[in-house]
Amino acid sequence: MMYLPIIAALLATLALALARAFAGPTVFDRVLAVNTVGTGAMLLLAVLQFLTDRPGYTDLAIVYGLLNLVGTIAILKFLRVGDLGHGGDDGKEARR
Repeated sequence: MMYLPIIAALLATLALALARAFAGPTVFDRVLAVNTVGTGAMLLLAVLQFLTDRPGYTDLAIVYGLLNLVGTIAILKFLRVGDLGHGGDDGKEARR
């Protein structure tokens, strides 16, 4: 089966990204590692869809990718602003 090396490489990538998430010296390294884990999981879902010939896994991969993107943006906004509910500039200077 020619897909076993692909699956093994994806699992190795996920393991290395998880190790980076735990050992990352800064919070931004950890956010990037978690984003990499989400992308790897999305790729694993796509490979699983191809192997089982079920189109529902593609939908799950797309939704998971969108949630991964929104989650990463929310985390980075929280780290920069300190509040997720901050809608805009109301005359006060944003914290930097």
